Amino acid sequence: MSQAKRILVTGAGGLIGSEMVAHFAAEGWDVVGVDNNMRADFFGPQGDTRWNLRRLLDQHRNFRCEELDIRDRAAVGRCLAEVKPTHIVHTAAQPSHDLAASRPFDDFDVNAVGTLNLLEAARQHCPESPFAHFSTNKVYGDAPNRIKLKELEKRWDYDDPAYANGIAEDFSIDQSKHSLFGASKVAADVMVQEYGRYFGMPTCCLRGGCLTGPNHSGVELHGFLSYLIKCNLEGRTYRIFGYQGKQVRDNIHSYDVAAFVADFLENPRSGEVYNLGGGRDNSVSILEAFDLIAEISGKPMRYEYVDKNREGDHICYISDLSKIRDHYPLWTVQKDLRAIFQEIHAAWIERKACA
Repeated sequence: MSQAKRILVTGAGGLIGSEMVAHFAAEGWDVVGVDNNMRADFFGPQGDTRWNLRRLLDQHRNFRCEELDIRDRAAVGRCLAEVKPTHIVHTAAQPSHDLAASRPFDDFDVNAVGTLNLLEAARQHCPESPFAHFSTNKVYGDAPNRIKLKELEKRWDYDDPAYANGIAEDFSIDQSKHSLFGASKVAADVMVQEYGRYFGMPTCCLRGGCLTGPNHSGVELHGFLSYLIKCNLEGRTYRIFGYQGKQVRDNIHSYDVAAFVADFLENPRSGEVYNLGGGRDNSVSILEAFDLIAEISGKPMRYEYVDKNREGDHICYISDLSKIRDHYPLWTVQKDLRAIFQEIHAAWIERKACA
């Protein structure tokens, strides 16, 4: 008789963690979450994710969540020894460039040390369990800014045919400015790869573009699209940091992220790296995002310009999805940009009504 599927999801109250919980709980898996609401500590009350955990616990009887700090090595070890997950999805992180600079030890301890704690506990207690780690495109640092660019009316774009599809996984992560956040995520990323290559564990790093969706507790320091749409809805002034507001990101809905993770967990590889984003079709600049949300909401966007970009920030980043599609040809991006905007806008309206 095959073992029942039991998945451990760290950061279960966050955008991607909650999507993982909902996806696998709906599939009938036994889902165990780990979350200590540190996002509220990092970002204040607006970053609180307890509402999301309550929603999940109400909706899914086969989900339970443990209050656990992944920096606590002994507690992580005890958790994995007890749960013995058949699959692991690690989404917990400190996600902000700016916050990392002001709290460098917290950033590194959560992102790098917390990931190592989980990897080693998995090696000790469930080494055969596929381990999907959420890395970030910030592991490439500001090196993408060296690509030749062209300036269009409302966006920057690549002016080098080698990058027509975006940035691939063989792009260098070395000799660039990452921000302290990017550096701590590099440490975690390389360690996840090493546990796959050295110990033969089924691990992968998912270097996300802008992962987004209606369950994001977006704030100014993290959650670009969610926060931008919230500002439009509430008539707040959105601050653009540099690059004339023409900086570009590719956006992927958390639903599509969960669909890929399910594919990886079903057919895992060892020590792999994938750039996971919306690709060129789901790319948008800040100025283009203003236009789209104004069209959807009927409200003009209020904004101010700060003539200084964030340290290590990308001017244009689009994920090349060629490798991920080659390895997992059944996976595809299903939620287009307009659908993403509409869902986030509707979710903020609902949350405001329930507040």
